[in-house]
Amino acid sequence: MSSTTKAVTRGQRSTGAILLEFLGSMNLAITLLVALAIASVIGTVLQQNQPYQDYLLKFGPFWHEIFAGMALYDVYSAGWFLVILTFLVVSTSVCIYRHAPTMVRDMRHFRMSVKEKSLRSFQHHVAEEVDMAPAAAIDRTSRALSSRGYRVRVKDHGDHQVLSAMKGASNRLGYLFTHVAIVIICVGAVMDGRMPMKLAELTGRLVVETRDIPASQVPPESRLGAANRSFRGTVEIPEGRRANVVFINIRDGFVVQELPFTVEVRQFRVEHHSTGAPRSFESDLVIYDNDLPEPLEQTISVNHPLIYKGHAIYQASFGDGGSRLNINIWPLNDRGLEPVPFEGNVFQNYPMEVVDRGEWTLELHDFALHNINPFLDEQGQRFNRNFGPSFTFRLRDRTGVAMEYQNYMAPVEQEGRLFYLSGVRESVADEFQYLHIPADPRGSLQRFMTFHAMLQNPAVIAEIASTTTTAAVAEVRGDDEVQEQVRRTMERLMLLFAQGGYDAIAQEIESRTPPEQVSQVTEVFIRVLHAGLQALYLEVLAEEGVDEITEADQVFLEDAVVAANAIHFYGSPVFLHLTGFDHIEASGLMITKSPGQGVVYFGSIMLTIGIFLMFYVAHRRCWLWVTPAGEDRSRVVFAGTSNRNMVEFDKEFGVLSAAALGRQPASDRDGATQQQGAS
Repeated sequence: MSSTTKAVTRGQRSTGAILLEFLGSMNLAITLLVALAIASVIGTVLQQNQPYQDYLLKFGPFWHEIFAGMALYDVYSAGWFLVILTFLVVSTSVCIYRHAPTMVRDMRHFRMSVKEKSLRSFQHHVAEEVDMAPAAAIDRTSRALSSRGYRVRVKDHGDHQVLSAMKGASNRLGYLFTHVAIVIICVGAVMDGRMPMKLAELTGRLVVETRDIPASQVPPESRLGAANRSFRGTVEIPEGRRANVVFINIRDGFVVQELPFTVEVRQFRVEHHSTGAPRSFESDLVIYDNDLPEPLEQTISVNHPLIYKGHAIYQASFGDGGSRLNINIWPLNDRGLEPVPFEGNVFQNYPMEVVDRGEWTLELHDFALHNINPFLDEQGQRFNRNFGPSFTFRLRDRTGVAMEYQNYMAPVEQEGRLFYLSGVRESVADEFQYLHIPADPRGSLQRFMTFHAMLQNPAVIAEIASTTTTAAVAEVRGDDEVQEQVRRTMERLMLLFAQGGYDAIAQEIESRTPPEQVSQVTEVFIRVLHAGLQALYLEVLAEEGVDEITEADQVFLEDAVVAANAIHFYGSPVFLHLTGFDHIEASGLMITKSPGQGVVYFGSIMLTIGIFLMFYVAHRRCWLWVTPAGEDRSRVVFAGTSNRNMVEFDKEFGVLSAAALGRQPASDRDGATQQQGAS
C-alpha cells in the first residue's frame, strides 16, 4: 500500500475510532489522575461536610462564598469531581479494552518466527560459529536458561532452528492489575459516595433541612430510611441517653438518617493532660436491636470502632450533654447590689425579665469544663494554659436581635492581676471581644458590682459630688458659687460616664465647647471625673471596712473604671456569673455505612500487586538462532531483551551467551585464572 493510500485511510477513520483512541490515551489518563490527586489533597486538607457557619468563621464571607461555589466543602460529591471520576473510569476501561488482549498474547507468545536480521539488531546479541552441533547448542542453551527460571520453546524451521525463552511475563499482569484496580477503586468510591442523595435532592425527593429543630420535628422529606445503602453521619448522645438517628451535614443544613437499631451511651470517660487538654476518651455503648437475643455491649475508643450490621460506630468527639448550671445574674443597668440566682440546663431557652428593658430570652448553648488558650508570660513567651470552666450563651432582646457570650467561671490572671473574662460577639463569624472585670482581694465580683451599682445611682452620685466639691473648694476658698458650679460639673460628668462612658463625655464636650478649647476642657473634665470616681471608690472601700488604701486597691480602681467604660459596648443589661454546675457529658459518635469499602480494599490490594509486578518484575526474552555450518559445527546468533533492570540483565546475558557459545562464563574464567596464579 502506498503512503498516499495510507494517509487516505487514516483520514477516513470513523469518529468512534478517534473517540476511542482519545479516551484510551495516556495523556487523558494522566490529566485526570492529576486532577483527582489535587481534589483529594483539597478534600484531605480541608475538613469536609462541616456546618457552613464553621467555614464562615474560619475563612470569612469572601472566601467562604468562593469555596462554597466551587463545592470544596463536599469535594467527593461535587459535580465536577464525579465528572472527572466518570471520565477516569471510562478512559481506564477503554485502555484495558484496547491493550489487554495484546498484553495477554504477549505473555503467552514466544515469537518463534523471529528473523536472524532482527536478532542482530538487538543491543544484546552475539553471533559466531561454534564447535557444536545444532542439537548440542540448543540443549546447552536450554539448560542454562531453564536454570535461571526461563520457559523455553524450540522450533525447527528446516534450514535453521529457533530457541525462544521468556520469564517475568507477570510484568504484563502488573499493567492489567493496575488499570483494573483503578476502575474497581473508583466504583467502590461511587458506591460509598453521596451520588444517590445528590440525585434524590435534584429530583426533589430529598429536601435539606436548614432550621435549628430537633430530630423529632424534621419532616419526612428531610429523612433517609434505614435502607439507605451508604452514609456518613454524626450524633451526640449524652450519658444514659439513646438515639436511633444520625445527622448528615449538607451545605448549610442537614438531613436525618434513621438507623435500624438504637445506640445507648451508658458511660463516657475522658482523660486529660496536666494542662487540661484531652488525652484519650472512650464510650461504653449498648446496641438495642430486635434481631439480637440480648443487647450488645462494647466499649469504643478513637480508632477502635464497633462494627454492627455493616455500620461502623466510631468515637469521634465529645461535648456537653445538657449540664445543669448554677448562675448569678448581676444587673448592669440597675442600682441593685445583689445578684439573682438562677438554674438552667444547657441547650434550653429561658425567658428573663430585665428592668426597664422588657422580656429577654436566655439561650444556654454550651458548657466546657476545660478551656486551653494561648497565654503570654512576663517574658513574652507563649504557652497554653487552662482557663477553667466556661459556658456559652445568647441573650436575645424583644426584637429578636441576639449577642453571643462566653463567660469563664473563675478569674484569670493577666499581668499579675485577676479578671473575670466575658467574651462577646454578634455572630459566629466574628472573634470574641473580651470584657475584663477585676476581681477583688477575695477573688469575687462583689467590689466591682458594688462600685458599678453605686455609679448607676443618681442619689449616690449627687451625694458624692457634693461631699467631694465641698472639701475641695473649702481648701481653696469658700466661694459658694464656685463650689456649686464644680459640684454640678462633677455630678454631670459622673452621670454621663454612667450612661455612656468616655464617649458620652466626649460628645458633651464637643457639642458645648469651641474647637480650639476642646483639648483643654477635656483635660479638666477628666480630672474632675476621676476625682468623683475616686471618692465613689473610697465609699465602696469604707463599706467593706477598708481603712488603709494600698497600691493594689488603687490599681483595682483603674481596672474598674476601664471595665465600667467597656460595659457600654457589652450589649447586655446583665452579667452572668457561673457559680456551680452538674456536668453531663455527651459522646460524639460518627456512624458510617460503607458497602464499597471491601471493593476499595480489594482494588487497593490489586493496585499494590500490580505496582509491585510492574516495578520489580522484569519481562525478559532470549532467542537462539542456530543453523548448521559443517560437521559438528553451528552458526549461532544469541540475543536477548529486557524491559527493566538493565545492569542486572547485562550480567545475566553474559552468562547465558557464554553458555550458548560453548564458553566458560567470564566470572568463572576470572576465578580460574586467580586460582592458577595462586598455585
